Amino acid sequence: MAVNFTCSFTALCCLALWSFTGTSGVKNVPPPHSTIRPGSPVPVNTNNPGVRKAARFGVYRYNNSSNDLFLFKESLIKKAMVQIVRGLKYMLHVEIKRTMCKKRDHSSLDSCHFQREENLQQMLRCYFEVWITPWTHKVHIPVAHCQQDLSP
Repeated sequence: MAVNFTCSFTALCCLALWSFTGTSGVKNVPPPHSTIRPGSPVPVNTNNPGVRKAARFGVYRYNNSSNDLFLFKESLIKKAMVQIVRGLKYMLHVEIKRTMCKKRDHSSLDSCHFQREENLQQMLRCYFEVWITPWTHKVHIPVAHCQQDLSP
């Protein structure tokens, strides 16, 4: 019975991963009958709506913890991985930039444009881990590391 449960669980996880990624432009994801192990991170297209949503959650976390007067917004998602583990765990490498929106105005990030004044422009390179549990509508961001880009 335990063997059947393990095989069924493995097949279910592979099928869930395949169905989640099959329509969203994911690269290098094998079909459900392959030998992919449940819980293994797989690359996912950076334009995937789930990836973009997870990146925005990471940015919200950064904005809530920074002392900057302005809000930051994602400018480029450089790399994305997803892992099925008690929901979806996204591992993202994201570039974020300072916007023209001040925090005290509580603006929607969608309507915020990036800073135009050269002395106020700033870009950060961030790594976010975002766990989304869709069936409980919960988001947890255990890792949000950002550092200033010092390249010219």
